Amino acid sequence: MDKKTVAIVGASGYSGEELVRLLLSHPFVQLSAVTSRQYAGQTLAQIFPKFAHVPGARSLRFSEPNPESLARQAQVVFLALPHGVAAEFAIPLLQAGCQVIDLSADFRVKSAAVYQDFYAHEHPAPELLETAVYGLPEVYRAKIRNAMLVASPGCYPTSILVPLIPLLKAGLIKPDGIIADSLSGVSGAGRKAELDYLFVECNESVRPYGIPKHRHLSEIEQELSAAAGVPVTIQFTPHLIPVNRGILSTLYTAPSQPLRGDAQALSAFSAKVEQCYRAAYADEPFVRLLEGKALPDTKNVVGTNVVEFAWRLDPRTGRLIVMSAEDNLVKGASGQAVQSMNIMCGFPETTGLM
Repeated sequence: MDKKTVAIVGASGYSGEELVRLLLSHPFVQLSAVTSRQYAGQTLAQIFPKFAHVPGARSLRFSEPNPESLARQAQVVFLALPHGVAAEFAIPLLQAGCQVIDLSADFRVKSAAVYQDFYAHEHPAPELLETAVYGLPEVYRAKIRNAMLVASPGCYPTSILVPLIPLLKAGLIKPDGIIADSLSGVSGAGRKAELDYLFVECNESVRPYGIPKHRHLSEIEQELSAAAGVPVTIQFTPHLIPVNRGILSTLYTAPSQPLRGDAQALSAFSAKVEQCYRAAYADEPFVRLLEGKALPDTKNVVGTNVVEFAWRLDPRTGRLIVMSAEDNLVKGASGQAVQSMNIMCGFPETTGLM
């Protein structure tokens, strides 16, 4: 099998670094270009000494990001850039015939008006929104296979959408009244020097942020609405926790039928939930449905492309509680993007990710 040439734009951030790690060891790709204005001219091994032993890391140098040059060097280009900037690169790269996988939010939301509402500026390339495929392989695998532009989901959305979409599609939970509480490691804020993310500000501290309208709500509600077939609005509260990486989400939902205090109804509903999840994810390589008394734990998913989840019915409240864990930099970002690349290129989906 001929190797695909691949480039990473914005390779010096946390997601970019994770892409470097995954792609350097991917057997079917050649990492041909990495860009960073800050580190232009320096080798991968100089900036990321952990990769110095990997073939190519001592010779491949960071370059200034230039779409024309990238199009000559790579067939597939990953954009690990801030929102608003990624689209500026996507346009010329797509015109040059490259497949583009965008890790920013620029193409996740289908409505330019919704994007402007949540991101506070006009969409830089609204004409591309209809052609972009939302890069959640467990839901959109068939569309990803033929895509030229994939919008890789956000970290919080992945932890919420994977557990909830099958339930909404099956009509097992009500589309209203959903509450999502999520906790994320500090790397989710990106590699930047800001007061709020200094060690002494984050260590021994837990705090909510982005309330009541975190940007990720736009894509979360879009995808939940598509699954439910009706508009869905949820309550979402993200929290910053003093760990490097990992996301834990707890989702509170109302079953579509009243269950409180009815043992027979609870048992029947429990069986339906189990059957729903098995039907949706039994054959998915990166979704782990926990059994027995096990509950999600970030230590079991950090460094992997796996999202694991469990659920419990509360007979006192009649609520269905679903809990999930993932690595925000792998399944929540770079790993999922590589998973989409594997699908687009016809590689075995798990290649380079197991």
